[in-house]
Amino acid sequence: MLKKWLVPKTIQWLVKLFLIYLVIFTAFRVATVIFFKPTDIKITELFPSFWLGLKYDLRWIAIILLPISVLSLSARFTPFYSEKNKRIWTLYLSIITLLVLFFYGADFGQFAYVNARLNADALIFAEDPKESIQMVWQSYPVVWIFLAIGGAVLMMAWMFRRLHVSVEERNTHIHKFSFKRRWHLAALLLQAWFLYGIFSLQPINMFRAFKLNDEFKSNLALNPLQNFFATLGMRKPNLHNDAAKYFPVIKNFLGLNEDAKSYTRIVQPGSKALESQPNIVLVICESFSMYKSSMSGNPLNPTPYFNELCKEGIFFNRCFTPTFGTARGVFATITGIPDVQLSKFATRIPEAVNQRTIINDFEGYKKFYFIGGRSQFNNFSGLIRNIHNVKIYEEGSYKAPIVNVWGISDKNLFLQANAVMAKQQEPFFSIIQTADNHRPFKIPEEDSGFIQRMIPNDTLSKYGFESAKEYNAFAYTDYCFKNFIEAAKKEPYFNNTIFVFIGDHGVEGNAGFAYPKAWNEQRLSEEHVPLLFYAPHLLNPQTRSETVSQIDVLPTIAGMLQQPYVNSTLGRNLLNGNKKENAAFTIYHAAGWIGIVNDHFYYRKNIHMQKEELVPSTNDSLVLTLAQKDSVKKHLSQLSSALYETARWMLFHNPNQK
Repeated sequence: MLKKWLVPKTIQWLVKLFLIYLVIFTAFRVATVIFFKPTDIKITELFPSFWLGLKYDLRWIAIILLPISVLSLSARFTPFYSEKNKRIWTLYLSIITLLVLFFYGADFGQFAYVNARLNADALIFAEDPKESIQMVWQSYPVVWIFLAIGGAVLMMAWMFRRLHVSVEERNTHIHKFSFKRRWHLAALLLQAWFLYGIFSLQPINMFRAFKLNDEFKSNLALNPLQNFFATLGMRKPNLHNDAAKYFPVIKNFLGLNEDAKSYTRIVQPGSKALESQPNIVLVICESFSMYKSSMSGNPLNPTPYFNELCKEGIFFNRCFTPTFGTARGVFATITGIPDVQLSKFATRIPEAVNQRTIINDFEGYKKFYFIGGRSQFNNFSGLIRNIHNVKIYEEGSYKAPIVNVWGISDKNLFLQANAVMAKQQEPFFSIIQTADNHRPFKIPEEDSGFIQRMIPNDTLSKYGFESAKEYNAFAYTDYCFKNFIEAAKKEPYFNNTIFVFIGDHGVEGNAGFAYPKAWNEQRLSEEHVPLLFYAPHLLNPQTRSETVSQIDVLPTIAGMLQQPYVNSTLGRNLLNGNKKENAAFTIYHAAGWIGIVNDHFYYRKNIHMQKEELVPSTNDSLVLTLAQKDSVKKHLSQLSSALYETARWMLFHNPNQK
């Protein structure tokens, strides 16, 4: 057929290239299904994802081939004009193929970690190249991955050259160079159609995928190239907000006075309830998911020691972090403000990292920050230095050996911190940030006293763990807690100390054995973490089931101490019986979901498109009439927008004052 129509060689070549790249892109999407598809999703349910994914793929194939099509409008730049041209275009395609394979390789790593496609958040790793390279090297078979990519590129380069030969051989009847501009113009029009989005009334964009009503289906449809470049613009700080519009809503939520004109409230509780000025030890626990823990009733029982601690303290079993990610979790805990910047971490934005913290209102307290690795990672040090006169202990400050990319082990981190705190003669506020419950999930060889368990993969998956390495790293956290508390009990400071444990974030995974569908389908498991206030000599034990937030930690500590302080954030004292309602704000940055978890429901809506969801957040949630459901949606929608817009304003209007 092509011979009959005398289709130019270049066009024939482009068609074959088009088909090759379509096979490559489709193969990666099929591989995503093979390796990551949830068991409760049928293959037939994925057809809409593949159809939408095809549109994304066609766009990027069109982008890849566009330079060839455009330049080939001039005969002298076509591949078949000369041998030199063939070599140049082969080199171009080889480089492009290398980039495509690199993106998909990084995408698979991203998907394995957070069950989401690669986006511009990945550039965060480039800001901390030392830790990032070490983490990748220690977590993945890097050499084999690069050898595979290199081999694939060489094979594709050979194939591109063979395509030239193949087209030449199939067109031996054309005795001279054939060039027909109308064919090239037609090819450009077709590519423009693909760029726009076939069979679409509006240009196709990444947010179209999130109309598929399932996180996996949405991510399956997305092309990582499309997703990455579409989210690049989100890395710039967006200073516009509608906070003033929602001030009445926030005023009611925070319990401000009727005549209040700002978010700032001065808390004067009077005489101190705890006259001893207790020490505070705030432990921010890496990836400490509630559903993976013993406190959720997980049959694998990975945290038996911490479970017993929870019975001896004030334990909140429905605490949620605003979002996923260590940098954002630490930021929310220290500042009381959710990091709602859509892509770039607030700790990496100079205008946002300078934040006031309630810790500075704790008069007479020495301040310490302990981290096993480098405090410069994710610019933690920039955030922590908002704490006046803080003493930072990090990699290089300890005698203990470095065990992996994250520095010394959590056990040694706790013991080193304990040694420092035991020497203090004044009240102190210490922050300890753990890291071992993170890839590469390495258990130090010196900790032979920790017994690793071998559990069948299907059992691990059933109860929320991706591998035995992850399970044992989670259990090792419990082992470290035990070593820490038992060491602390031997020191005089223990009896007059409040230990606060909170996860920096959770981890997405199968939480269906313990919680409703929202934990999986709307990914609430990523934000659900334990929160424990432990002080057996100071606090009466209780388990509390109201919905609370990570941003409430510092106001609650101040309330326990009856410490006068200034609160200019969205955090609230959890032990204040005058709270208006129990609720926690959440944000899923790349996709644009913002929402509210309360004691019965999880509501979320998308800031990029008209889409909202209301689902039960407990197994015994209320059954609502249609009118009641609409009323709940309206209220939670308004509260979601209010917290989001107010947080956006606070990020740039709550500066630390030295």
